[in-house]
Amino acid sequence: MSDSRQNVDPALSGPARSDPALSDLAPLRRDYAAGGLAESDLTPDPLAMVRRWLADAAAGGIREPNAMVVSTADADGAPSSRVVLLKGLDEHGFVFFTNYGSDKGVELEANPRCALLFPWHDLERQVRVQGRVTRLAREDSEAYFHARPRGSQLGAWASPQSQVVGSRAALDTRYAEAAERFGDGEVPLPDFWGGFCVAPESVELWQGRTSRMHDRLRYRTTSQGGWKVERLAP
Repeated sequence: MSDSRQNVDPALSGPARSDPALSDLAPLRRDYAAGGLAESDLTPDPLAMVRRWLADAAAGGIREPNAMVVSTADADGAPSSRVVLLKGLDEHGFVFFTNYGSDKGVELEANPRCALLFPWHDLERQVRVQGRVTRLAREDSEAYFHARPRGSQLGAWASPQSQVVGSRAALDTRYAEAAERFGDGEVPLPDFWGGFCVAPESVELWQGRTSRMHDRLRYRTTSQGGWKVERLAP
């Protein structure tokens, strides 16, 4: 039998396992023992369960408990991820705001699906969400935009998000120009800025357990419009 490893491109094989950098990383691990997660712990509605865990994260002293990783893919399927703050959670889904011309904004227009991840390491928990994305109504984006600090409102006008800029000084100049443009008056919502809502199709709750036998319970939408709970192997 031929060895399939002979056909592997050496450039794709990665560093040898004796690499000092890898030897420093390999022992880094901890055993999770904060608790477990049983089916009987769950609420019928996954969003209610996420709100409960968000409250636990805030009460547990997690810095930026509403920070989540948003993963998107472009029209060719190439993925990208970044950290964004969750700014709303209701019966419709998870809400965040961005420049629509940013990488994630453009990718969501081309492929209106995304994944979210809340990594609450100190609680030995994470939440994974997959769903479909729609733009918020302009009036909803306006309400949030005008609730932001004025500096953040000016920053939305000043930053051509995800575009290449020549220098930090160029960004500072753009901000100064925006501040001069609007003076002491109201800063209007830019046409290129607003919210997205992620309507979940699956919500997974992950609780760390000892010996890497973690609890993973996933809510998944059914054809009848309800939710089915499934246990996944860790």
